[in-house]
Amino acid sequence: MTKKQPAARARVGITLDHVVGAAFDVLDRGGVAKLSTRAIAAELGVSMNTVMWHIRTKDRLLDTMAEAVLGGIDLEDLPEDWRDQAAELLARLRRAMLRHRDGALLVAGTFPAEPQTLAFTDRLLTALLRGCPTRRTAAWTAWNLFYFTLGLVQEEQAAPADDRDRLRGRVAELHLPGLDATLDDFMSVDFEARFRFGIGQILRSASTDAAPEH
Repeated sequence: MTKKQPAARARVGITLDHVVGAAFDVLDRGGVAKLSTRAIAAELGVSMNTVMWHIRTKDRLLDTMAEAVLGGIDLEDLPEDWRDQAAELLARLRRAMLRHRDGALLVAGTFPAEPQTLAFTDRLLTALLRGCPTRRTAAWTAWNLFYFTLGLVQEEQAAPADDRDRLRGRVAELHLPGLDATLDDFMSVDFEARFRFGIGQILRSASTDAAPEH
């Protein structure tokens, strides 16, 4: 962003869309740790009070940004089979979060009751209701799929190579046979394959294992 752009924005008036756009610029450069009202205000060339007038609270900003991430997911042209449909929806969610630095960390811990988030959830549940034995199974499976995708993308976006080297050294030092036998696969960075396997595993279970009613 050039120095002229914030000034131009300030002259024509700042909207919530401007604030959210600037917040994503800050996020993509510095991650969630650098996301602050001060940084967003500096990005726009306005006062912190101007930013706060639009977002009210930091939680509302995060909810609005999470809604924007979910809003980037195309809910059309999905496969017909319910398992394939659910898997494709989660794959699109994964890609949407990967478009932004710390995208999964941003979405984690939020569930705004906003149109895009609710539309995605509704489409996922509609697919699961076609294949799960009970409504409770469909509801709980939706959460399992969501949490698995969030967790794996957070690992994909956060795990540096030196952390893996440190883990390998500690396993060798502590003589942990289970980890030692599976270490290469346990630390696999083939996140695409791990994602497909995990989603498929959850969906296969969901079609036969009913959630307990009591």
